[in-house]
Amino acid sequence: MTITIAHLGPIGTYTETATIGYQDWLHQQTGQTYHLRPYPNILQTLQAVIQQEAKLAVVPVENSIQGSVAITLDTLWELDCLKIEQGLILPITHTLLSHSPQLENLKKIYSHPQALGQCQRWLDKHLPQVELIATNSTTEALAHLAQETTAGAIASQRAAELYNTPILATNINDYPDNCTRFWVVGLEPKPQGSYISLAFSVPKNIPGSLVKPLSSLAKRQINMSRIESRPTKRSLGEYLFFIDLEGSATDSAVQEALVELHDCTSVLKIFGSYNVLFLLHDTEGSRHTET
Repeated sequence: MTITIAHLGPIGTYTETATIGYQDWLHQQTGQTYHLRPYPNILQTLQAVIQQEAKLAVVPVENSIQGSVAITLDTLWELDCLKIEQGLILPITHTLLSHSPQLENLKKIYSHPQALGQCQRWLDKHLPQVELIATNSTTEALAHLAQETTAGAIASQRAAELYNTPILATNINDYPDNCTRFWVVGLEPKPQGSYISLAFSVPKNIPGSLVKPLSSLAKRQINMSRIESRPTKRSLGEYLFFIDLEGSATDSAVQEALVELHDCTSVLKIFGSYNVLFLLHDTEGSRHTET
């Protein structure tokens, strides 16, 4: 039976590139065949799993330059049944595409907000006059170029090849070490992994309300690789806290910490225990390293 994997589309997005790499790795591990199905936005991509249109979904969660993808975090909090089964990390190299032969002719640049943010300094230096317009994905941005000869789009070199669009500039990231982290999400929690992602709310917004949850980790020497707050959307000044831990859910110290976290938080949601797969794509295909 072929397993369907949903991903942020259309075809040619960085998320699809990460999904292809994950699919190749899975096939090497299991021999199973997979079908990739693109969705127009992150919310619909995650909902595809709940609606059983796909067994797994791949969505971006964090970029090394621009930070977290808020809609991914918010949706995972709201949709309780989703569980992280795998982490993916993909190097990102942005390319400026356009049918205009010269940079100075451009008046608009389309792309996903994350890509626009990751290239902000380059855009300010080379195209300070252009209007920046956000789209649901980097590939969706290309749809505007056929009708607008003075428009450009930030996308991947692979997208340029797939959609036969000329490249005006390459390697336009503000920083060379640009990577995006993705989560593979399903309905079946994995029994163990090297990382745990969770989120919680605190009973009251008072001094010290965050100290108790964090001290339950610190006193057991459990390292946090990420912590971030997001608004609860109920009241100004109320926040949720998203945390990534290094450790296995089978470790006794981690288990004790999770019990204590439950006792000192208002709502605690554990999104999953998982490993991380590093994806390296080149002209020879894809290579993988797992931790």
